[in-house]
Amino acid sequence: MTHVLAIGAHAGDMDLTAGAVLAQHVQAGDQATLLHLTLGERGHPRIPVAEYAEQKRDEAEGFAAAIGAGVRFLDYEDGLLPEDEDVKMRVGDLIRELRPDVILTHWSESIHKDHARTHRIVLDARFYGGLRTLERELPAYWAGELYYADNWEDAEGYRPDVSVELTEEAYEVWSRAITGYAFARGETYGFPYVDYYRALTIVRGAPAGVRRAQAFAAPKGSRDLRTRFFGKGTAA
Repeated sequence: MTHVLAIGAHAGDMDLTAGAVLAQHVQAGDQATLLHLTLGERGHPRIPVAEYAEQKRDEAEGFAAAIGAGVRFLDYEDGLLPEDEDVKMRVGDLIRELRPDVILTHWSESIHKDHARTHRIVLDARFYGGLRTLERELPAYWAGELYYADNWEDAEGYRPDVSVELTEEAYEVWSRAITGYAFARGETYGFPYVDYYRALTIVRGAPAGVRRAQAFAAPKGSRDLRTRFFGKGTAA
């Protein structure tokens, strides 16, 4: 059984960009967990921050339940995500606890600083999680695979290395579940997230010769794409 851990800066980030693949793994008998470093609570122009934080948590829990994934939250503030040893150690400790085979997170460049910081946090947290000489409460654990999700806000320099073919069942489960987020429905600043990411599954699938896919990039120097995570993945 493969365990996929998707680490996002805000609740909704990995749900949009990798949620269909997570749903597909769950349907195949694997395990998936979403880890949100912040709730993205400052993302609504009309709802007070504290109220929207509660709403985003409910939406994130609803999405995870709908696709059959676990969900975890850290308590950092949207827009103020620190990039220090505390957050890196906390994420590293969760990696030791959850013991994922695969980690998904943000690409390195982004128009949102929380996304770029999450990328760097995850790189160090993965290192700390696997460092045997670093004594923590739990024993060291190295997450063997790391990939970067396809996010329109993280597009600078992004090159998808693989498109993961989606089953219609996984696509439909994800497509319904993602509408549970108000921002994804376009109710915050009007961007049509649901339409965009549904269409992107066709855009990423077509060059690979499949109906629908979600795409991922691999770290430099680790582009062996024949992995149990990607399954039917096709190199771009």
